[in-house]
Amino acid sequence: MTELLSVPILPLILTLAAFQVGRVLQARFRSPFLNPILIAVILVLAFLFATGMPVAEYQLGMGSISWLLTPATICLAIPMYEQFQVLKKNLPMILAGVVAGSLSCMAMVVCTGLFLRFHPLLTVSLLPKSITTAIGVALTEMSDGMPGITTAAIIFTGILGSILGPVLCKLFHLTDPVAQGVAFGTAAHVIGTAKATELNALSGAVSSLSLVVAGLLTAVVFPLITAML
Repeated sequence: MTELLSVPILPLILTLAAFQVGRVLQARFRSPFLNPILIAVILVLAFLFATGMPVAEYQLGMGSISWLLTPATICLAIPMYEQFQVLKKNLPMILAGVVAGSLSCMAMVVCTGLFLRFHPLLTVSLLPKSITTAIGVALTEMSDGMPGITTAAIIFTGILGSILGPVLCKLFHLTDPVAQGVAFGTAAHVIGTAKATELNALSGAVSSLSLVVAGLLTAVVFPLITAML
């Protein structure tokens, strides 16, 4: 068993297999709560706990594909290019929605932190929860926060947005693709954008633009907020 766990490619095989199980379950039962990423996280964590595989060893085994995260994010520019004219036409509304959504997310974190008397470093670490991991972790490290907390918060936010997003869109009769895209991209970054793309191409394109603007806006506002904490 120990020799099997030491196989360098095992973490990659485990992760891909867990994600595929999630996809099969989602396709079989058609439930928004059977999110493939969420299922993969649960299965991988269960495996690590059951076998005692060190997290550092798992991360080392995943290093071969971790570098694909940035190129994959950049590829979101493709649907933006395809829907350029529509994005241009609706740009003022998109920007207004992203600004309102981003500032609301950060204000909610600050208010929750003050109400529950969080340590300032915890609040700082939770502030970038609705942007991409690369930007969020970098901002946290600049402010001496806890990157592990930031990463967990970003992943949890993305999965939650992906699961509840379609449900909330139906509940509040949010049927406009532009509005859906702004909501997913601003609140749930890349994972939400993947779900928005499943709804329709325009929602995916707007979500891609929204997550970029939300990341840039957060990077500007983040230092101003942390200076006051």
